[in-house]
Amino acid sequence: RGLGSSARSAREDSWLKSLFVRKVDPRKDAHSNLLAKRETSSLYKLQFHNVKPECLEAYNKLCQEVLPKIHEEKHYPCALVGTWNTWYGEQDQAVHLWRYEGGYPALNEVMSKLRQNKEFTEFRKERGNMLLSRKNQLLLEFSFWNEPVPRDGPNIYELRSYQLRPGTMIEWGNYW
Repeated sequence: RGLGSSARSAREDSWLKSLFVRKVDPRKDAHSNLLAKRETSSLYKLQFHNVKPECLEAYNKLCQEVLPKIHEEKHYPCALVGTWNTWYGEQDQAVHLWRYEGGYPALNEVMSKLRQNKEFTEFRKERGNMLLSRKNQLLLEFSFWNEPVPRDGPNIYELRSYQLRPGTMIEWGNYW
């Protein structure tokens, strides 16, 4: 028997070729650009402060006095969305959620201005004496979740982390 070829079998999309070669569409953009809300371009900073147990009350009082006052000024493109203490998991921990309107450039602008702000530098020095450790996370907002809004009263929040499984971010977002 002989093996012959025809114009039909030479086609790129032949069924035989599809058995051996799988075309994978290249990712068009970074995951953060595909699912982040573009119209708001908000960047969030989540701060975790592990406070010395004997200083927690004084820490909370200091933060209530200073943080809202500093960041209510118009020339800081950020807002304190929420601040709370943890009940479960890490104990004696304070968490602050900040929104920077304008993304990374806004974050850089605020940090630069805060380094020049005498009240804030004094606050940081006093706060530093009350802390065991601290950690920051920068977060982008997914387009399929609403923007967080501050709420009055004592509230309980759940902080979750997700590990994404293989698949495209768009599929994951649609599934969510």
